[in-house]
Amino acid sequence: MKLMRSVCLWLVCLLLGGLLALPAAAQNKQPPPKKTRLLFLLDASGSMLAKWETSQRWAVAKTMLARMADSLDTYANLEIALRVYGHQSAANLKNCKDTKLEVPFAAHNAGNIKKKLQLITPKGNTPITFSLEQSANDFPPDPNARNVIVIITDGLESCGGDPCATSLALQKKRVFLKPFIIGLGEDPGYAQQFGCMGQYYNASDIKTFQKVLDNVINIALKKTTVSVELTDDAGRPVETNVNLTFLNNVTGQPEYNFVHYLDAAGKPDELEIDALRSYNLLVNTLPAVELQNLDIKPGRHNVFKVKVPQGYLYLRQDAPTSYGSVTALVRQKGDVNLLQTQRFPSQQKYLTGTYEVELLTLPRIRKTVTIRQGQATEISFAPPGALNITQDMQGYGSLYLMHPDGSQEWIWNLPEGSSKISVPLQPGNYRVVYRIKSAKGSKFTDVKNFTIKSNLTTTIKLFN
Repeated sequence: MKLMRSVCLWLVCLLLGGLLALPAAAQNKQPPPKKTRLLFLLDASGSMLAKWETSQRWAVAKTMLARMADSLDTYANLEIALRVYGHQSAANLKNCKDTKLEVPFAAHNAGNIKKKLQLITPKGNTPITFSLEQSANDFPPDPNARNVIVIITDGLESCGGDPCATSLALQKKRVFLKPFIIGLGEDPGYAQQFGCMGQYYNASDIKTFQKVLDNVINIALKKTTVSVELTDDAGRPVETNVNLTFLNNVTGQPEYNFVHYLDAAGKPDELEIDALRSYNLLVNTLPAVELQNLDIKPGRHNVFKVKVPQGYLYLRQDAPTSYGSVTALVRQKGDVNLLQTQRFPSQQKYLTGTYEVELLTLPRIRKTVTIRQGQATEISFAPPGALNITQDMQGYGSLYLMHPDGSQEWIWNLPEGSSKISVPLQPGNYRVVYRIKSAKGSKFTDVKNFTIKSNLTTTIKLFN
């Protein structure tokens, strides 16, 4: 008996423990931290031997990069590598494939990079485009890694390549994130060529170069967060529970999907995102609202406001009808494109504005409605009646809705195989026009007018 009680107690504890643990585990589940891989793409062309203040550009770049590598050795989940171009062939040989991965990726790689820098002497051309293409092979496949390139150069592309197109193509293939380009010295062509490749910085003097390099590393490694305030007509951030999509505006692919949340104080939460991508923010209201080219400041908290005042469209149906399930087609006024299908009975949020709603009754009912902030706009339809034709004939015919001015509107064709039908119709005045298949002329067409009332069946006989 004691054994039975112990077993039961153990099972109850196990069950309760599992039930209590599941929600917490679901709420606290976090993706594994991403590894950052930082590739320094360093210019070692002949021009890097030029004097720069009291030193040489190469000496300054080598010293700064060595210090930076030392400081990066303390970071977790970080690997660094070094690719160099323009250092293997003399400039007169015009070697446009002069690039090499000198130090492959590894953690705590500072010592290897510093040793390699001491062995390199600048001498050749500036094949930036080819070096970028080759760098695609430097990053080992890893879906949980952030691939970052920092280009340090004192010259423009010298081999006729298109570094902008290459950079964009590799970003679209998700080989690496938006590159950093640091131009040493002053050249008016830097901004034009490098600005389209990624995030360009001009280091016109040694002090600025140090600041830029530190800033780039901080941007690449520091946490960046955003909050999205969804505002009503008065600009109050009260809208919530809407799906948010951060679209990569280079690849067009969704990078993050969130359901918007407001805490008890009415504040949106902070979302961590990768600042080395460029985004459009899609707020998935009906219709959707999109903010393009988000101006995200890396390494800090960013707040974006989106005006999305909403109200409700309430499709009311008090009881089942002979239609079965009725659907409404919703369009923005003046727009032929379908925005949404909504079934009766239901309530759905829409942005405030004017909409055209088409009910798929027979005949169809078309209404123009205005959705107002925080209010529900109601649409319903009268219970249908029914048209009943008992005769079983083959032939051709149509139903028409009769308008008060005497005009008629086609609404439905009778089946050719049999005129025996029972069709739900909205209340109103109608006309049936019919010719049997065997009739030898249009003059044998029968025309009958009839009236439909809610919840009643109207029976008619053709050719009577």
